[in-house]
Amino acid sequence: MSNGIKPGYGVRIIAEDNHILVAYKPRGILSQEDSTRDPDMLTILKDFIKKRDNKPGNVYLGLLHRLDRPVEGIMVFAKTSKCASRISEQIRQHKVVKRYRAVIHGLMEEPEGELENYIQKDPKTNMVKVLDKEYGGAKKAKLKYKTVGKSVMDGYPVSLVEVELETGRSHQIRSQFAHTGHPLAGDRRYGIKDDVTDIALQSFVIGFFHPVTKEYVEYVLPVPQDAPWNVFGI
Repeated sequence: MSNGIKPGYGVRIIAEDNHILVAYKPRGILSQEDSTRDPDMLTILKDFIKKRDNKPGNVYLGLLHRLDRPVEGIMVFAKTSKCASRISEQIRQHKVVKRYRAVIHGLMEEPEGELENYIQKDPKTNMVKVLDKEYGGAKKAKLKYKTVGKSVMDGYPVSLVEVELETGRSHQIRSQFAHTGHPLAGDRRYGIKDDVTDIALQSFVIGFFHPVTKEYVEYVLPVPQDAPWNVFGI
């Protein structure tokens, strides 16, 4: 597998073979093209492969999952439709491991535990509401978290948490932590005004069974070294 290649816009290919491509998505880059026509992962990678491999026709690259525009992290793409189908099935069966890091305001009452609520999405505003009971078509949202660091930022306590989703709802991590009174640093939608420029949320682990070799593979990103992550000294 090749790695370390940079197709542009801060995107980095972490691993690639004839079947899959694992890449780093920077903050601010879309997962897939939208009406803004701003740079997106799928187009950047397809254009890169087309030029690198001198392909005359369209390049196939299957989008298997998404990350919100302000979120950085690891994404996996399929290079054939068969591989896309196999990995998508793993996602449906919850066999794909995805873990996140987040910097939250304050200290959780319990250093590790679960958050379980119901999330209701408003398509007009593209925001969600967190409910403690099922109501009006709201869907269950559940995650596990573990506090791995504590520090102070601008005179107030902050925590570094690792999160594993049991459900994949829209804006789930951001909204559920905000609902507990511990919003993510830099989150203007669900949080509080602070001096953090970007949402402090990173998809740092993705693991799955390779669609052809059947071997379990896992890819991990280090803790970012810029603010607010650097206050934890990790």
